[in-house]
Amino acid sequence: MRSHESGATAGGEIPPAVELRGITKRFGNLVANDGVDLSVARGEVHALLGENGAGKSTLMRILYGLARADAGVVLADGKPVAIHSPKDAIAAGIGMVTQHFALVRPMTVAENIVLGRTGGVRVQLEAAQARVTAAAERFGIRVDPLARVGDLSVGEQQRVEILKALYRDCRVLILDEPTAVLVPQEVDALFATLRRLCDDGIAVVFISHKLNEIREISNRVTVLRRGVVVGTRVTGEIGDRELASLMVGRATFGVQRRAGSGAGATVLRVEGLSALGRQGLPALREATFEVRAGEILGVAGVSGNGQTELAEVLCGMRRASAGSVTVDGVDLTSAVPARVVAAGVGRIPEDRHAAVVSELSVAHNLALERLSEFRRGPQLDSRRLREHAETLIERFTIKARPDDPIGTLSGGNLQKVILARVLSREPKLLVVSQPTRGLDVAATEYVRQQLLEQRERGAGVLLVSEDLDELLMLADRLIVLYEGRIVGEVAAGEAEPDHLGLLMAGLTGAAA
Repeated sequence: MRSHESGATAGGEIPPAVELRGITKRFGNLVANDGVDLSVARGEVHALLGENGAGKSTLMRILYGLARADAGVVLADGKPVAIHSPKDAIAAGIGMVTQHFALVRPMTVAENIVLGRTGGVRVQLEAAQARVTAAAERFGIRVDPLARVGDLSVGEQQRVEILKALYRDCRVLILDEPTAVLVPQEVDALFATLRRLCDDGIAVVFISHKLNEIREISNRVTVLRRGVVVGTRVTGEIGDRELASLMVGRATFGVQRRAGSGAGATVLRVEGLSALGRQGLPALREATFEVRAGEILGVAGVSGNGQTELAEVLCGMRRASAGSVTVDGVDLTSAVPARVVAAGVGRIPEDRHAAVVSELSVAHNLALERLSEFRRGPQLDSRRLREHAETLIERFTIKARPDDPIGTLSGGNLQKVILARVLSREPKLLVVSQPTRGLDVAATEYVRQQLLEQRERGAGVLLVSEDLDELLMLADRLIVLYEGRIVGEVAAGEAEPDHLGLLMAGLTGAAA
């Protein structure tokens, strides 16, 4: 991307497409945004970075009218605007596409795009289709106006959301983690779209935690830390280490991958495994693979292709409809969770909040899967529980006290509690699902390092992740799931992201 400076021209200074001055937002004693200034030029992609809780989402919610600032002003094209609702933001030329699309699935693409802009109750379908087709051609966004939204892929739905914002005369487009559920080809298509929009003078605010994407698509990057802007840089003039340092307030050195114990004996053997999903429909179909000691097997796939069901069957949370699961020679097919844990399986589920009991303390949650070991007669031994918690809190650097309610912890510290509970038992097999989803840079780095240390210790690790970069970074081998079937297997060192993306999209005949 070309670098945008001040926007000055021979005829004078061009005002930013949107500018925030002195934005402050408090939630009780918490200051989410503290005098934030942000300026986004026409025709640029401006990245917004920061750890969880840094204030990014709050700032963008204020800009789009989903929250109201306690102080500060918003300017669009150099003029102050009052934004109290998304309707006000849209009127000011500001659009937003979140990770959770606001589309009506039974309706067509054209109906979704013109919804609320028809001037009446009834939608004139032919006229709507013609207008949407014209808008799609103008912005270079490929959509089928007659397609039902419920039949579209995630990437196609995202294009519909973007076109819907542009159809409403959006001049500033906010994208919140837009690549989180896209395969590599869809990311490439999105970036091509953003470049075309910038050529037309549209301004884009791009929120992402993936530094490689920020480097590829953005012109400038602004970093927030604890609600304060700590720096705005031209993307091409700042390195990853400096960006990471700005985000977390210290230098981060990335995941240190060591050579592990090498692939040893088979720890997990899965043969012909099938399972039913929602509404009793097949979700996992005849999966056969193995995980060996001292290796990480990555499971790639677009969300909803059987990864969740696979992990749940392996952890005893869902019954198999066919096939078998064997761990270290023990048949655990459709075993209950307690038996799975007793057999040496550690479970890191994708929903970390569902893995804890919110009404209990940190100490109780750290001992949740082994409370029987802390009984003294009919009662729990509070002293031993506390000592156990203090040991794990120190070992896993959890920012909490034993008696703190588990619900008061941040996402990163909550994940550390789950890791501590599982890893302290030194499991033979780890089944890990989406371990860094929603975590900030420092917490993500910590979790990934812990997984590599388990591999080095000699445990087998099954890693389910929708983050392809994470899989390529950590895994020794990769399998790809599409519509519940394993459609490919490859050594991670030989994996090409484009080829994996084709497999994830169901194009099993694609050449590597």
